[in-house]
Amino acid sequence: MSQHRIAERYSRSLLSLTVEKGLLEKVNDDINLFLKVCAENRSFVLMLKNPVIKHTDKRAVLKKLFSGKITDLTLLFFELVCKKNREKSLHAIAREFVNQYNIYKGIGTATLTTSFKIDNELREEFVTILKKISGKKYIDLTEIVDDKIIGGFILKTGDKQIDESVSSKLKDLSIKLIEKTYIAN
Repeated sequence: MSQHRIAERYSRSLLSLTVEKGLLEKVNDDINLFLKVCAENRSFVLMLKNPVIKHTDKRAVLKKLFSGKITDLTLLFFELVCKKNREKSLHAIAREFVNQYNIYKGIGTATLTTSFKIDNELREEFVTILKKISGKKYIDLTEIVDDKIIGGFILKTGDKQIDESVSSKLKDLSIKLIEKTYIAN
C-alpha cells in the first residue's frame, strides 16, 4: 500500500475518533507539536523511517518524548501505528491529519511570499481575496519574506499560484527579448 494511502486512512480514522470523543482541538494541537518536532529534528524523522531500529524502540522513544505533553489518545494512536509497523509513515499521517482537519473545519491554507514583512491591513486584504477565491470561511496564511523576488508577491493556495513578483516579470521580459533577438537575426 502506498504511503499516501496509509496516511489518508490513518488520519481519517484519527479525525473521526477525535470528533466522536470531543478531542479534535487537543489532538490537532498534539499533531502540530509532533510536526514541529519533526521540522526541528531531521534525525527524529530518520529514526522513525529507519528499518534497522526495532519498532519497540521507536515506540519507547515516542512515549518518552511525548508522554505528559500530548493527550493519552494521541499517545495511544502513536503506539498503535508502531504496533502495526507503520511508524515510517507517521510523519505523513500527521501532515495528512492537518489537511483533513482543515477540510473538516473549512480552513483554507495559503502561502504568501513577499520581499518585505506585510502589515495587518495588507494581510487582511489578502485573506479577504483568498476567502472569495476558495470559498472557505477561514484562511491560514503562511507568510514568507524573500528578497530574491525583488518586489510584488507570490500567492499559493491549493493548486493555484498567482505570481506577481518583479523577478518573475523580469524573467518573462528577458525571455521575450531573447526570442525577438533570434527572430530578428
